Amino acid sequence: MRVALTVADFLNRGALVYGSRVAVIDEPGVSGSLGAMTYTELEARARGMARGLDHLNVAAGERVAIVSPNSARFLTSYFGVSGFGRILVPINFRLTSAEMAYIVEHSGASVLLYDPDVSDVVADIPVAHRFALDGIDDAELFAPAAAGAPAREWAGDEDASCSVNYTSGTTARPKGVQLTHRNCWINAVTFGWHTGVSDRDVLLHTLPMFHCNGWGMPYAVTGMGGTHVVQRKIDGEQILSRVEQHGVTLMCGAPAVVAAILDAASVRVREGRLIPGAGTVRIVVAGAPPPSKAIERVETELGWEFVQIYGLTETSPLLTINRAPSEWSGITAEERAQRLSRAGVPAVGVQIAISDEGEVLARANHVFAGYWEQPEETAAALEGGWFHTGDGGYVDGAYLVISDRKKDVIITGGENVSSIEVEDCLYRHPAVAEVAVIGVPHDKWGETIKALVVLRPDYDVSEGDLIAHCREHMAHFKAPTSVEFRAALDRTATGKLQKYKLRQAYWSGRERTVN
Repeated sequence: MRVALTVADFLNRGALVYGSRVAVIDEPGVSGSLGAMTYTELEARARGMARGLDHLNVAAGERVAIVSPNSARFLTSYFGVSGFGRILVPINFRLTSAEMAYIVEHSGASVLLYDPDVSDVVADIPVAHRFALDGIDDAELFAPAAAGAPAREWAGDEDASCSVNYTSGTTARPKGVQLTHRNCWINAVTFGWHTGVSDRDVLLHTLPMFHCNGWGMPYAVTGMGGTHVVQRKIDGEQILSRVEQHGVTLMCGAPAVVAAILDAASVRVREGRLIPGAGTVRIVVAGAPPPSKAIERVETELGWEFVQIYGLTETSPLLTINRAPSEWSGITAEERAQRLSRAGVPAVGVQIAISDEGEVLARANHVFAGYWEQPEETAAALEGGWFHTGDGGYVDGAYLVISDRKKDVIITGGENVSSIEVEDCLYRHPAVAEVAVIGVPHDKWGETIKALVVLRPDYDVSEGDLIAHCREHMAHFKAPTSVEFRAALDRTATGKLQKYKLRQAYWSGRERTVN
């Protein structure tokens, strides 16, 4: 027997088994907040959303874009859109209007859902249907369906796209990663298994829901009947307060989240206040490994379990996991932290290899179907039957260690930034003759963006001028945080920049050239 695996399975089970349990606690005090909802209510709203899309004649396979910080409406859309055969297109709400417009147009989205805070940014984006997620404009779309009221039937196809997630790569334009229902289902189950998700868990959404569908954790927790607590904005003290208030046991995020929590915890210690969650919270971190000292502080000062994973949007994302095994129980906290700073061992069903050039390659059932309408890019990424990660690394026993980034991608605060995109923006400034953008180490953000610039003759421009130019024309997180003026940029005999050489001075003395 073969039954199609679809993401609807997770909410269907949650509602059947845990119908009266609180499923989600929305961010309080914001426009459109849905408050606390049970699993029965969450399922009714997802089904109601599907019926609303039926009435708009949005067919299975059509794309529904959403631009929003974390919210219960976003969580509902995972199931109300994808669970009924449409394709969700989550968009980073920090992007500029032009960047969002490109994604909406390229994906062919016929519906745009947007948070009121970005209403000005999306105002001029052409789309057939648009709804503000404010509880008024979208009230009918998110109205719960009556018990037994069916949505338009979808046969269910595990090889159909569940979502198209746009990610920055080595090109200036982001690529749309097609994740199928099978990809997302297997990733969620594998991720949940490795991190021990159960019906006792309370997940605090410290990871943006637009990031690779929350890494699949929203599906995993929903299928097991756990409770979702929405965190709209990262604030260390607010995170600690919600751990205290809601009994949070699980969260995911980039190293910047870890830094914010540790800073807030230090303030609490000085004030003689309790740090909650000791012995009960586990935090899963990816994007870039934080310094081993930060990992040590998570486990000793907070008393939380630190888990590291490695993956990419194209892999749904789980490839490797580093969760301390029982064999490490006798080692020092410092040694444990150093071991946890590695990318980890392959997850169940994942194969890892290192190419002759030192690139990390992967095979798994949750590797993506391809890039949306970019067959050449897809073929290159999947050449030889392996996914080419673009990261350099090596294997230490069973453990993968990431040592370098082959692609020109900078990961700052968990966000992917194409260095080529930043360079293109700087080249539009009349004073810039040459530029190379690189990632340099940063204790809080993992990496931060540095521009090495050669000015045109007779131009006088400051570091602040060039940073302001970038912030005007692109999302602020993509702008350089520093600019260094050079007389020339070293090139090869064929005129190519070798960025790994440009990075060396800033990463000197470090074991890896990513952070």
